[in-house]
Amino acid sequence: MGKTADKIKQIKDNIAAACEKTGRSASEIKIVVVTKSAAIEDVKEVIQLGFTELGENRLPHLTEFSEQIELLLQNKTPDSDLPDRVGWHMIGHIQRNKVRRILKIASVIHSLDTLRLAEEIDKAAAKMKIKPEVMLQVNCSLEPQKYGVPVGAATHLAEQIVTMPNLRLIGLMTMAPLTRNKKTVRACFVRARELFEEIKNGHIAGEDFAHLSMGMSQDYEIAVEEGATILRIGSAIFA
Repeated sequence: MGKTADKIKQIKDNIAAACEKTGRSASEIKIVVVTKSAAIEDVKEVIQLGFTELGENRLPHLTEFSEQIELLLQNKTPDSDLPDRVGWHMIGHIQRNKVRRILKIASVIHSLDTLRLAEEIDKAAAKMKIKPEVMLQVNCSLEPQKYGVPVGAATHLAEQIVTMPNLRLIGLMTMAPLTRNKKTVRACFVRARELFEEIKNGHIAGEDFAHLSMGMSQDYEIAVEEGATILRIGSAIFA
């Protein structure tokens, strides 16, 4: 193992430091490795290092990489350090006409942001006899170009999602602005955490509602300090 292992060690050290600052345990944090900027050999190395939760933004790349990784795992040797399976997360914007194809691969969806999309996922999941885990994407940065339900409408949409029998609402997802201003980034994550706690403490969602998916390569340490349980990291590993 070479540069990729070194980068992952640095990320884990940074997460541990952020946890120590806020009295958290690093065991509370899950890394979803975003593969969109990676070569397949680098993804294989990450899996060998024990990271089996992978994320993709777009269906074509999700399909391509999942097929290659599945073939790799099927053909592994008995003494291989590869796992039996990996889990795929859909973290990008979803078009309703692609829901069924996504659900064939991804077991977790981070980017549910409208009632119509929730209804489409619920309907497709019923036909496929599955119950995917979903997260409500919230536009906590207030940027008009970003996807996500507005903060003020998030609680009501969460109430609607939890009534759908084929979905498991497990948390919220948000994206901070691409800026070097740490105060702006932190404010976005604080807003997401407060909304998460409001939904959690208001007993709107059930016991499955336990995750905050926030923090990417450029801001994951701040996200950890503000309560993230899932980090979506790609370029910090592969670039």
